[in-house]
Amino acid sequence: MSALVLGIGNLLIGDEAVGCRAVEELTRRYSMPPGVECVDGGTAGFELLPLLGGRKLVILIDALKDDRAPGTVIRVEDEHVSRAFLARTTPHQLGICDVLAAAEFTETMPDRLILFGIEPKSLDIGLELSPEVQAAMEKVVHAVVDQLRQFGYEVKHHGI
Repeated sequence: MSALVLGIGNLLIGDEAVGCRAVEELTRRYSMPPGVECVDGGTAGFELLPLLGGRKLVILIDALKDDRAPGTVIRVEDEHVSRAFLARTTPHQLGICDVLAAAEFTETMPDRLILFGIEPKSLDIGLELSPEVQAAMEKVVHAVVDQLRQFGYEVKHHGI
């Protein structure tokens, strides 16, 4: 069984970077077992398609504007993930929707797809996450580890 944790975002636009920062924290704090790959997908689009093929589980982490309180975590699963990107605003939403549509069309869609979306506070140019989004990212990092463990992966903490 293979899994992918994919962080999406733009490192130059404040809270939009949360997906990339979450993957960075996961790889800094935890050792992933064989079969689990953590990837900073940045703002890539169709380049991500080959990463999805043959996966049992894909966990996406991204900023997802849904007019909720900043730092709110939105968890969406399977066929609802594409709809979540269509219904909400993120600067690269069409890229991800297109990638998921192409995965479906080419029958490379993972068996399970989970999105952890985090409501951004600031989408201004900048390199820092807002305190609300930083705190939410911490929750998501733990939720991703818990999710991987529920799927049977031995994720080990480095003790950092």
